[in-house]
Amino acid sequence: MQVPRAFPKYLGAAEYMTLYNEARVNDGNGPQYSDEEIYYTSLGNNPYRYPDLNMYSSDYLRSMYNRTEAIAEITGGNERVRYYTTTGYLREGSLLNVGNTSDDNVNRLFARGNLDMQLHENIAVQTDANVTFYNASRARTGWWNNAATLRPNRVAPLIPLSYLDENDVNSWDAVNASSHIIDGKYFLGGTQLQPTNPVADAYAAGTAKAVSRQFQFNTGFDFNLRSLLDGLHFRSKYGIDYASTYQQAYENEYASYSPVWNNYNGEDAIGAINVFGVDRQSDVEWINYSTYRYTYNVNGQFDFTRTYAGKHNVFAMVAANAWQRKVDGEYHRLTNVNLGLQASYNYLQKYYVDFSAALPYSAKLPSANRLGFSPTVTLGWRPVKETFFDDSAFDDLMLTVSGGIISHDMDIATADNPMGYYLYKQVVERAGWYAWADLNGEAATEFQRGENPDMTFIKRKELNIGLRGALWNNGLSFDFNYFMGKMDGNLALPYSKYPIYFTQTGYPTSSILPYLNYDIDDRTGFDFSVYLNKKVGEVDLSLGVSGMYSNTEAERRDENISFDYQTSVGRHVNGLWGLENLGFFNSQEEIDGAPAQLFGGSVKPGDIRYKDQNEDGVIDNQDQVYLGRWDTPTRLGINFTAKYRKFTLFAMADGFFGGNGLKNSSYYWVSGDSKYSEVVRDRWTEATKDIATYPRLTTESGANNFRSSDFWMYKTDRINLSQVQLTYDIPETVLQGSFVNGLSVYLSGYNLLTISEERDHLEMNVGGAPQTRLFNMGVKGTF
Repeated sequence: MQVPRAFPKYLGAAEYMTLYNEARVNDGNGPQYSDEEIYYTSLGNNPYRYPDLNMYSSDYLRSMYNRTEAIAEITGGNERVRYYTTTGYLREGSLLNVGNTSDDNVNRLFARGNLDMQLHENIAVQTDANVTFYNASRARTGWWNNAATLRPNRVAPLIPLSYLDENDVNSWDAVNASSHIIDGKYFLGGTQLQPTNPVADAYAAGTAKAVSRQFQFNTGFDFNLRSLLDGLHFRSKYGIDYASTYQQAYENEYASYSPVWNNYNGEDAIGAINVFGVDRQSDVEWINYSTYRYTYNVNGQFDFTRTYAGKHNVFAMVAANAWQRKVDGEYHRLTNVNLGLQASYNYLQKYYVDFSAALPYSAKLPSANRLGFSPTVTLGWRPVKETFFDDSAFDDLMLTVSGGIISHDMDIATADNPMGYYLYKQVVERAGWYAWADLNGEAATEFQRGENPDMTFIKRKELNIGLRGALWNNGLSFDFNYFMGKMDGNLALPYSKYPIYFTQTGYPTSSILPYLNYDIDDRTGFDFSVYLNKKVGEVDLSLGVSGMYSNTEAERRDENISFDYQTSVGRHVNGLWGLENLGFFNSQEEIDGAPAQLFGGSVKPGDIRYKDQNEDGVIDNQDQVYLGRWDTPTRLGINFTAKYRKFTLFAMADGFFGGNGLKNSSYYWVSGDSKYSEVVRDRWTEATKDIATYPRLTTESGANNFRSSDFWMYKTDRINLSQVQLTYDIPETVLQGSFVNGLSVYLSGYNLLTISEERDHLEMNVGGAPQTRLFNMGVKGTF
């Protein structure tokens, strides 16, 4: 059972119209809605003449919806053949409950099988296959997007037939021609400006089904080559992963009806009807948005494991692997080829040394630089095996130090070339025009990018220090790791490193700047986990705490900046940048005495005031500063388990700290004829200017107010109660004599609680389906 956590809160129609009039007056215009219209809307006696549409009301939404899942697993075999199969089915309903949306659902069926065969004492084969069928059926409404944008007074989606005059032949003829009389009581409402709406769509626009099919197959061989050398194996594997998606849809058109209202003896009635559109039922099922992706991979390795004299433990491996992915509509196949080796040695499981290296190959780079080298070294020491630890409380203690240089091409990509191929190549194109003497309108040849034959892999240089151990008969175990690294060689167009004449602005534009391996990022952080196990009487207790802190700063950037505060060097790469606000302008005199704010539109009392960082007398993008980081540097998790006889209680929580965000969705940035949320109630007015927390309302763009600044910042710190589960194991004595070997029942809940100053914002989705809490009841049996 899934229950919504929160809904956006939008103003009703009467309040919206009142405040929209205020916004128009703020802009120097007259009111749009009359007092009479607002009054009758507020009464709510006739929401068909005076619409007040709430798309989050119980008229259209369920209070909860169900999710059902069943999984079966079968295992068995003998010493020669072992098998495992699992199959499962999931069906999930929808919160929507209007028209065809009441049948919206997602269903998923999968089956997987694994087979391990010992063909010979020296030959083993493993194979597995998986197939998944996924369908998501829905009515063609765009419900949640419309819920965030459609104003409440815009349209009455359904209008009762009872408002029609029984003697109005023309109106009845128009309505009777409709294919969509809802429940025998309503016809579809519309206006000239809003001929369709999501409620009418739910009944009449048709349905769509998103279809996905996935197939995976892997097979592997394991050859024991002890006849050649004791401890030597050869292993290989081949796999295929195929996925296709498409949409099936019946796309219907429908007529909507706009009534002309009259009032007879104090009773509202429809005097005439205007018709928009036509009913057109599609008999053709459209297949569109078709795409596919397939990946195949192959790998092989020789590995050697052996212990000499009972002390010297040796492991060595040489491996090669390759994979290739083809995506529909993309010319290039994504290809990855690697050769790797590993050599490890430990003495009495006390002193360890490990060396590994990879030779990646990348077609994204010039032919001379396509082969990379990625070495890593790890040293380890288990001091608990030393004599001076003989009488200690430690059951285990391990210290490791590792370092390496990883060459990779995953980040060799740009916004206009996400695949990253040929970025080292020069780009010359025929574009633009020039005139020379009598040769008017000749095409020009333009340079758009220079060549870089030295482009190479991005280097990830890392150092890690780890300490893990256990004490008091494993009553306490811990794992701590400190890591630091440098991402060296991210691509950049370094304008400041070349003469200005390498680029040409204006018309025509051109550039001979190449992409260089230039940018550098520094990464540092640590992670830890601690587990405590304790038995108190008949209760087994387990407590686990884990966490991570990470920080990534820009060490080198190519920047063309005028002021030190604009540099990104030394600041977090996931930074928020914007203006520093100084509150609201409260009078025209304050505006006249302040630096000019050049973001478009007229600045008036009630608009946000910004700091002139460079003191040049104007506020523009040159005054943007670093505001904070948008990611979460600190993450914590905690889990608790208590077992008493046949009962098991499990709980898990997590926390996120140190991040920031901007409230910049349409819920907060309200301008023009946008839908109004409850945040506008705290708007600036002459009467509220001392307590206002929101800018003045406007029907213009609001460009001065609705831009990145610390005015809209909030902290994303939160603690989530992610899961609680209570399980009861049916006693074996109850199951004796039956075909059931074991049976458990459980109750669980997910996403149960969020503790945060910004809880309302964090739990709310705008323009999409709401977040949910999941309450679950299940049974698990073995046979």
